[in-house]
Amino acid sequence: MFEHGLCAGFPSPADDFLEDAVDVARLLITNPPATFLWRVDGDSMQDAGIFDRDILVVDRSLEPRDRDVVVAIVNGERSLKRLSLAGRPRLAFANRRLPDFEAPELAEIELWGVVTWNLHRLRAVRP
Repeated sequence: MFEHGLCAGFPSPADDFLEDAVDVARLLITNPPATFLWRVDGDSMQDAGIFDRDILVVDRSLEPRDRDVVVAIVNGERSLKRLSLAGRPRLAFANRRLPDFEAPELAEIELWGVVTWNLHRLRAVRP
């Protein structure tokens, strides 16, 4: 892996040397027994930069914080939402084209894990 960040301007010649072998899992996963990969199905989180078919790294050992993207289980169904802890805690979509997410009043809700990484496949831009 390159030690320095990727320059979008003129690169430094010193950046041409590899420091370590690439181990993507070591970069993405800090707690392997509590970490899972999930494939996204749908577009309800696109304003958060999460798109259909992306792969998410989800850590169950983290305590969810305000504005985290979480995997929530609402009445037994898995879903991806943004957590808001300001005022009354709530879950929300991140897609302004969708209506607000309203959990049923007596819904059983479990915060299953916190999204720590989003693996998004870029498609080549062709002229």
